[in-house]
Amino acid sequence: MAQRTDVSRRYGSRLLCWTEALALGAIVIGIASAQSAASAPAVREEGAAPAAPVFTRARLVSVGPKVGNKLYVQLKLLPLAKLPFTTQTFRVMDGVQLAGIPEGSWVKFTARHVEGDNTVTSIQLAEECKRFQPCD
Repeated sequence: MAQRTDVSRRYGSRLLCWTEALALGAIVIGIASAQSAASAPAVREEGAAPAAPVFTRARLVSVGPKVGNKLYVQLKLLPLAKLPFTTQTFRVMDGVQLAGIPEGSWVKFTARHVEGDNTVTSIQLAEECKRFQPCD
């Protein structure tokens, strides 16, 4: 009989461990879901102003020939962009955006991923960023 009591105690303590493990698991899952809900981006209210666009500075390397009905430009990004490839190709939706911007000039632009291409949404002339000087 004493042997049976030891087995039941062992089984009882094992059951207690499983119960503790399940309780701890539920606590961890509850904390994780609360953190993910807290870190989720807030939904913009209807009356809130839209965020200001972020401009990236670059030098216009070349304007490529049209491929089909698509026009592409190569932009050499500033090293501050922290991208592995500093010269990247972007699609331009409307060639009018490039009017008055010669090759080799400094520009600031915004881009978005449209139809599988990195696409310039706006581009404008900008002053050259001097080394070790802040750019606006």
